[in-house]
Amino acid sequence: MGRTSRPPAPRPASAGDRRRRPDQLLRRHGAPEYLVWNVLRNGIVWLQLRDGEYVPLEPDADGITRSHVFPGLWLDAQALVDGDMARVLGVLQEGLASPEHAAFVARLAAGG
Repeated sequence: MGRTSRPPAPRPASAGDRRRRPDQLLRRHGAPEYLVWNVLRNGIVWLQLRDGEYVPLEPDADGITRSHVFPGLWLDAQALVDGDMARVLGVLQEGLASPEHAAFVARLAAGG
């Protein structure tokens, strides 16, 4: 009997490969922002679509990253990674109580 040939073994995906695939899909569907929690590097990156590319949103001096798409959606990513849920929820509640979030909710309620 002749030998059967096998397809080559798939190569392991690199971290860059794993992030590019969702980038392509999310860009195609117009997702303006998304979060990645990299458990191997123990970090969170919040990405925003700018000029057709996803770029990281940087936290402010207090370590808080603020969504440009959903005003009032605030995250202390380091607190989340560290398991400090009191801080995570406190920052989120502060964002939801902000004037920017109130204006956003009013716009949504008005149909805009």
